[in-house]
Amino acid sequence: MLVILVSATFYAFVDWNASRIMKSIKSLIAEEAAVIRDGNQQIIPATDILVGDIVVLSTGDRVPADLRIVQASSDLRFDRSLLTGESDMVAGSLDATSDNALETRNLALTSTFVVQGTCTGVVFATGDRTIMGRLVLMSGEGKFKLTTIQKEVWFFTKIVSGLALSLFGVALLAWGVWLRTHYPGYETGSEAIINSIGCLTAFVPQGLPVCVALSLTVIARRMAKRQVLVKNLATIETLGCMSVLCSDKTGTLTAGRMSVENIAFLGESHNVAAGLEEGSSLMDPSVRKALTDLQLAARICNAAKFDSATVHLSVAERNVKGDPTDTALLRFSESIQGIDGTDVRRAWHTIFEIPFNSKNKWMMSVVERAGNDEKDLVQREEPLMLVKGAPDILFPACSSVMRADGSVVPLDIISRKQLSELQSEWSSSGQRVLAVCRRTLSGLKTDVSPNDMETQLYSELQDLTLVGLVGIRDPSRADVPDAIRVIRRAGVRVFMVTGDFKLTAAAIARQVGIITQEQVDTIDDVRAMSASKTIGAVDPSELTPRDEDGIRALLLTGEDVASLGPADWDVVVGTYVEIAFARTTPDQKMRIVEEIKARGDNTVAVTGDGVNDAPALKAADIGVAMGSGSDVAKEAAALILLNNDFASIPVAIEMGRLVFDNLKKVILYLMPAGTYTEFMTVFANVFLGMQLALSSYLQVCFSITNDVVMSISLMYEKAEADLMLRKPRNARKDRLADWRFFVQIYLFIGLMMWPCAMSMWFYWMHRQNLSFYDVILVYNKWTNTDGWQGYSQEQLAEFVSVGQCIYYVTMVFMQYGGLLAVRNRRVSTLVSNPLWGPRRNWAIPCGMLATALIAVVNLYGTGLQKVFGTTPIPGMFWGIPFAFALGILIMDETRKLIVRSWPNSIVAKIAW
Repeated sequence: MLVILVSATFYAFVDWNASRIMKSIKSLIAEEAAVIRDGNQQIIPATDILVGDIVVLSTGDRVPADLRIVQASSDLRFDRSLLTGESDMVAGSLDATSDNALETRNLALTSTFVVQGTCTGVVFATGDRTIMGRLVLMSGEGKFKLTTIQKEVWFFTKIVSGLALSLFGVALLAWGVWLRTHYPGYETGSEAIINSIGCLTAFVPQGLPVCVALSLTVIARRMAKRQVLVKNLATIETLGCMSVLCSDKTGTLTAGRMSVENIAFLGESHNVAAGLEEGSSLMDPSVRKALTDLQLAARICNAAKFDSATVHLSVAERNVKGDPTDTALLRFSESIQGIDGTDVRRAWHTIFEIPFNSKNKWMMSVVERAGNDEKDLVQREEPLMLVKGAPDILFPACSSVMRADGSVVPLDIISRKQLSELQSEWSSSGQRVLAVCRRTLSGLKTDVSPNDMETQLYSELQDLTLVGLVGIRDPSRADVPDAIRVIRRAGVRVFMVTGDFKLTAAAIARQVGIITQEQVDTIDDVRAMSASKTIGAVDPSELTPRDEDGIRALLLTGEDVASLGPADWDVVVGTYVEIAFARTTPDQKMRIVEEIKARGDNTVAVTGDGVNDAPALKAADIGVAMGSGSDVAKEAAALILLNNDFASIPVAIEMGRLVFDNLKKVILYLMPAGTYTEFMTVFANVFLGMQLALSSYLQVCFSITNDVVMSISLMYEKAEADLMLRKPRNARKDRLADWRFFVQIYLFIGLMMWPCAMSMWFYWMHRQNLSFYDVILVYNKWTNTDGWQGYSQEQLAEFVSVGQCIYYVTMVFMQYGGLLAVRNRRVSTLVSNPLWGPRRNWAIPCGMLATALIAVVNLYGTGLQKVFGTTPIPGMFWGIPFAFALGILIMDETRKLIVRSWPNSIVAKIAW
């Protein structure tokens, strides 16, 4: 009952914690909706919406189902950041603009917001059939998979259960074909079944489920103190198997605080940090015209906005709503001396906007002077197109370029080369580079539908004037390089997966230590190796970089990823230690994860924060979500970094390895006494005709109280010195219980424990003038009504009761030696003791005291004596077991000394 109660309590806590997270998913769904039925508009619960319903939406509404828009105002805008991760507003239209449901403008998608305008739409999907529903299903209802520790415990359980069931069958068979006929009256049929079940239960460690749950819980609490939330206890150990980490860049490796560092016009560039003060080169009148145009685009072609509640504060202290890039540009435009950004905003009216998206990689705003409508046709100014985005995308659309003095000259080959070199220089230093462009639009038709307007503007995206380049820096987190150094030293490969330009990605990867090599290979090198079949016909599980081949680095773009074939992926995964993936999409990130998992027996971790990251987070062996990420990402992930701190990841890896190490030590501690030594008493009773040397009560009590109390101290063990220097555990090959493990249990520690305990039983009987053969192989003679060897049945029963308690106490104190023996795999207890030094663990002496007190209560508790037949024992039998414990410890210390001194010896090769 205690085992069931403790286990149920832990699992109930985990389920309760998961249910709290699931509530966040439910909060993403609208509660009510306005629909038109039978010609009347009415408010109904969102759960009652049916396919075919006509839904009316207005500003501020959350979309209750997936709708196709059939009527819309010209200013209709949606906030799809929950789905796409992009904070820019998305315009609505009546016609499809893309085959991608997340990109097209004629759909209103579940759980997004109407932030501007009104629309009417027809429902075409509800519930799990919506885009959001499918994402949640992909991230939350995938095929059930056992975690690595669950697989290991299940593997261990199958071995132990198989042996226990075999012994159960053998015991029954022995009674049926031998004991029943040769020793009639020794056992009845029911007693034979009970004794056979005793073989079964004695061989199975009853305290193991509790110890596993407690081990995971102790480590989870340690991780929680470091702001690492583990949603499922069973996933903790998987962290220790992590061999590849695919990390985001922005906000994970970098601080997520972007700022404009440099700006450039044709012929000259300026450092912004030193250039905004009076008297600086940037404030020179000669660059004022170009700077004004640059500031206009940075302020107007921008989806970020200052929080009205903080506009009275300095620019740096104001709160901004928008993505980091737009926020940096907004602060820059507001910081320029002599130009009031608010006045610039008021002086212009936005006609139309095309928000930034991962496909276009640019944002466009079409504006005109405020009050332009009041002027006559002669005085009216033409609308102005402002565009900002990736230089490699916008350069081909530019035909002219602005100098620092404001003059415009053709963008010739020399100018393109000069600007491209500057872009490469800035990107190589880790800056995100944006091109800012403008163009005057003549004859623009503004009285058309939003869809037609967008099509018209796409066709006008040519003959642009390049105003200048802007370099934005997002500094890497100060603690990331050290964290990556620790992770790599632990044998884990760290890959960067980002949407940034490849040179920027490479620069940041160098800064944080993901790429350390001077030579960085490209897709061409991968193709060359693939064509020459350098990898050869190797089993996929063996595709991993070899130490003797050295460290090689690789830089791939999203286009490269899309073009890689199976042979190319074999080269990528099996050759390169350092990889940066640039300009990738969420789909490509998912593919990267799947391809890495399919090779090299890799255990892959992925970091992410958006809803669109949820499938990749779920597909990974370990999904790591940021605390500031979306609720769906947190639900899909197994681990949440509450403080968004990358430095928490090496801590999580160490804790994952520690829980495996400690769990292995716990089982090594439990098995020799808690199963082997207990089982020998049942074996001797069933097969050798001896009375039970350990009662059923003491057997169960030892397993779920004494053993559990002592093993708790092992759960608080600190990491051994080499824990983060080992290579990651191969979850397929490196088992929790291998043959070395069982050699240690059954042929070393256990082979000392049960003879010691049994000798105490025989020694007690010897003191009662019962020789060895008066106790063993007596079968039904002991239970003869006339007594045995001159003793009555009452006297014999008393001898057995005392002998059982002696056997129990011997096991309790022998475990002191067993506990100290398993604390260290190689290091001597003399230099790693539990009382002082780096491996100090005060839980060990506390556990020893507690288990001794339990033994005293069991033997001297009046109530327990009456109910379970326990009894006090002579004082000498309390002291002798300490000598056994010391002997076990000395033997194991000798074994460790041999392993350390002769690492190639047979003893070293069979060491656990």
